Amino acid sequence: MIAHRSAAATALAGKLRPLLLAGAAMLMTAAQAPDRVTPMTPDVIDHYEQTLPSADFVRREVMIPMRDGTKLYTIIMMKKGVKNGPILLSRSPYDAHGSAHRVASQRIVDNLDVMDTEFAEDGYVIVHQDIRGMHRSEGQYIMNRPIVGPLNDTGIDESTDAWDTIDWLVKNVPESNGKVGIIGSSYLGFTTLMAEINSHPALKAAVPESPMVDGWMGDDWFHNGAFRMSSLDYAVGQAFNKGDGGGEFALGEGDHYSRYLEAGSAGDFARKLGIEKVPGVRKFLENPAYTDFWSLQAVDKWLAERPLTVPTMLELGQWDQEDSYGAPAVYRVLEPKDKNNDMVSLVIGPWRHSGANHGGWSLGALDFAGDTAKEWRVKWMKPFFDHYLKGAPAPRTPPVLTYATGINEWQTSPRWPMGTQTPLYLAADGKAGFAKPAQAGHDDYVSDPAHPVPFLPRPIDMGDATQWKPWLVHDQRFVSDRPDVAVWQTGPLDKPVHIMGAPQVDLFAATSGTDSDWVVKLIDVYPNDVPEPADQGGKPSMAGYELPIGIEIFRGRYREDFAKPVAIKPGKVERYSWALPNVNHVFLPGHRIMVQVQSSLFPLYDRNPQSFVDNIMFAKPGDYKKATQSIWHGGASASSVMLPIVP
Repeated sequence: MIAHRSAAATALAGKLRPLLLAGAAMLMTAAQAPDRVTPMTPDVIDHYEQTLPSADFVRREVMIPMRDGTKLYTIIMMKKGVKNGPILLSRSPYDAHGSAHRVASQRIVDNLDVMDTEFAEDGYVIVHQDIRGMHRSEGQYIMNRPIVGPLNDTGIDESTDAWDTIDWLVKNVPESNGKVGIIGSSYLGFTTLMAEINSHPALKAAVPESPMVDGWMGDDWFHNGAFRMSSLDYAVGQAFNKGDGGGEFALGEGDHYSRYLEAGSAGDFARKLGIEKVPGVRKFLENPAYTDFWSLQAVDKWLAERPLTVPTMLELGQWDQEDSYGAPAVYRVLEPKDKNNDMVSLVIGPWRHSGANHGGWSLGALDFAGDTAKEWRVKWMKPFFDHYLKGAPAPRTPPVLTYATGINEWQTSPRWPMGTQTPLYLAADGKAGFAKPAQAGHDDYVSDPAHPVPFLPRPIDMGDATQWKPWLVHDQRFVSDRPDVAVWQTGPLDKPVHIMGAPQVDLFAATSGTDSDWVVKLIDVYPNDVPEPADQGGKPSMAGYELPIGIEIFRGRYREDFAKPVAIKPGKVERYSWALPNVNHVFLPGHRIMVQVQSSLFPLYDRNPQSFVDNIMFAKPGDYKKATQSIWHGGASASSVMLPIVP
């Protein structure tokens, strides 16, 4: 093969020769390079330093000591020549080393994640850290470690680790100006919020993005009591090998809908895979209700008890498929503390989970007006940090910044929500409207746990990012005609309907079983008489598209008390109330507003057996039974979705 090396390869080798010679000293370590090589010269070297003297950045890897002696791996990067630079910190369970080695390059912007680009180019000191117990850090990992208090008597939590980290950085990074900002999404949003609790004086600004705040109410693990099956593989992956891989499920190829269905309950699934003794898995299986185990871990409750000391810009995606609950929950508790309306701001963009840190031109079949994510980062987020960390002019950060989907424009507002809750009533014959029906009635469907409604068209691969990331905007026509999905819709709208806030479900329903899940979808139905070209770079036509604006589930056993499940009386009409995700959306003229109701969303959520058992996680095959579901409308049991409408 060497004898047949191409001319192009030979030319490339010639071009690389000067660079290789310049780095020759780095290729050899302690041993002196031999005068000549022979066919028997060993070809193994001790180390190769990828970062050459020509690189435009400085990288340092340090182990920062915490107050209990545990040392945390921390990587510090900046452009060469930085002086008096602010520090931008991110604390992660997802491999800090990888976040600073994205692409092997001599340019800092190639090495760092896209979200760091504008900051690195502008003289910021970029710092990524592995939280304790993960990857290259010492200590024990505890998933969403509770704050020091009733659940944690160690004196150590993520807030103390953040304090100790910041204290070390401002004393040991001579290029810094002593001011620190913190940012991160998802789990990193959680650690960002934790840094604000008993915050270090040098912490001047924070941007928690899609933060994990309450894992039972609506972030990650449960939604209103319904368990997210994907939480199991996350718990195992994080628990094994300090998060460095090897903990993936050995499910094999094929449709995960079938794999999960065949396994049975969540507990049976765990036993089948041999993960039932993993501590993170046990935490889910043994604590299905909102007892102190979960409620005392809610970050918004911790923040509510403390003063607001750090300017905070909360961010989330309108179609966040993982953590749609957290940022608005924190906003609700922090905003009353913001007396001058200048310390807390809320941003909702047209993104998936963590989409603000990537390209924001589109999501699934939807296209937006340019790169909305970069626009937010450059126009609003960076000036926010620049002001508090570099002394730049006040950025006039709007109290609330949201992207109005439907008309594709950014809008500012003084508060959130902005809309007035207005009921969109369900009515007979599959109709929906803003007039309350006088006649009471109900529509029925049979929910069969043996044939649950899929959350995506099959085959489903829970590990496929192309399925998972945009699933909340997937065309819902794939289930609209299922007999176990009830559908209501308005006629074509004659004027826009603009909503700004979280739509509220007010559902009157009965079941022939003793437990039930209720899934409600609010959908924008595009006109079917104005077809667009089907070939749009592989995207579908939007003609007749049923675009979900909000999808959320509620587990019926918790209708009275989230901490104490109660069986449902068969045939009794009960009232169920819960919120859909926060949105800014305009239903355009000619479009219809649709509501879908069903009783499963599988395999994203575990199946409700529809017969009451003490712990659904360990339901037996015989517990899973068909049930007739009755959705009531009109009269005294007028089901509706409350839309937060603005003029």
